Amino acid sequence: MLGKIALPLALIKRDKVRIMSTDPASPAASSGAPLAAADGKQRLVFVTGMSGAGKSTALGVLEDLGWETIDNFPVRLLDRLVPQPGDDAAIERAPLAIGFDSRTRGFVPADIITWLKSLSQRGDLSISFLFLDCRGEELARRYNETRRPHPMGREHTAEDGIAAERELLEPLRRWAEMVIDTSAMSSHDLQSHMRQLFGTAENEAITLTVSSFGFARGMPPLADLVFDMRFLDNPHWVAELRELTGLDQAVGDHIQRDPAFANTFAQIRDLLVTLLPRYGAQGKAYVHVAFGCTGGRHRSVFTAQTMAQSLREAGFSPTVRHRNLGARAEDAIEGDPLAKP
Repeated sequence: MLGKIALPLALIKRDKVRIMSTDPASPAASSGAPLAAADGKQRLVFVTGMSGAGKSTALGVLEDLGWETIDNFPVRLLDRLVPQPGDDAAIERAPLAIGFDSRTRGFVPADIITWLKSLSQRGDLSISFLFLDCRGEELARRYNETRRPHPMGREHTAEDGIAAERELLEPLRRWAEMVIDTSAMSSHDLQSHMRQLFGTAENEAITLTVSSFGFARGMPPLADLVFDMRFLDNPHWVAELRELTGLDQAVGDHIQRDPAFANTFAQIRDLLVTLLPRYGAQGKAYVHVAFGCTGGRHRSVFTAQTMAQSLREAGFSPTVRHRNLGARAEDAIEGDPLAKP
């Protein structure tokens, strides 16, 4: 777990320093803008930094965003990971993130910088270099909490190892085009910043499921948002509608005649249109919205089906599932018609 508090983020260019705004509305902080690659180029990002500063977390976010990620691969073999000039297959490859630090076999900062400089001369590659930094006292606290030894302080104190590693990595920090200081970040904060730097609108798209179910047959265990539609007039107690379902026009017409339906439906739709993009921006990959009624055959089915269509018109791509659509219409399930829910 990384430390908490504020959200500082610095982008350090090789010859000058500028502070990148953390305001999502800022052009510099917009999703994917700082690292957009030219068409047809293989995207490469090299990730290094102080042990305990969050390299594994950063690589994990890149993997979730569709990057191929490799960590602590022997330096002498790194050339094999990078497509060679003229390799047409490179255009079809996913962007590649390579992580390395003081634990990597053959790790010599000067040699790595020389290799990266040679790669940067190639016109078929789009290369970025990210360094994760953190204050020494915060790194010592993290190692104390996790009870893991520092890789360069096994025979000394963690503080000694941190100081030695900082001196070793200083050339890479100076050379890096991006430096993120995670001293005051939680793991979630770092993930959010990585998505701002490397994410795209496509990455933020969520897998959306809209479902219907019957409360009498159990709650859906994995729903993120549940809406209870039992306040609507129940078609089960209309004889000619009982054996039909919410997919039938007559049932839909009956439900829409309920004075409470239109206004409630509009409010739920507006809420979902507001919330769903925010879930995506927070890195949530799956969202399940469930509508329930008593038996799961009429009101919930119609509402889920209609909501899914409305969300499609708003630009989403929901999958619709009706859990209890095939269940029998039973009075025992629906309850006493004189005490309708």
